Amino acid sequence: MEFNTTGICAKQIMFDVVDNKLTNISFAGGCNGNLKAIASLVEGMEIDDVVKKLKGIVCGSKESSCADQLVLAVEEWKKSN
Repeated sequence: MEFNTTGICAKQIMFDVVDNKLTNISFAGGCNGNLKAIASLVEGMEIDDVVKKLKGIVCGSKESSCADQLVLAVEEWKKSN
């Protein structure tokens, strides 16, 4: 899936879901090291667990974060599958 973000530095999030688990997570733009860390930490994690852990996290004065936008992307994927 490709998800276009809003309100954060990363412009796009790409990932696959296999057996209800996140895989192949990558971000276009944003803080490279931090986003590689997020992707590594959630790789292979059940999508509902990712939502529980990351939903609502904000970045500085922004209303969202890359982690929160990943949750929005996963929730959009769930609606379409």
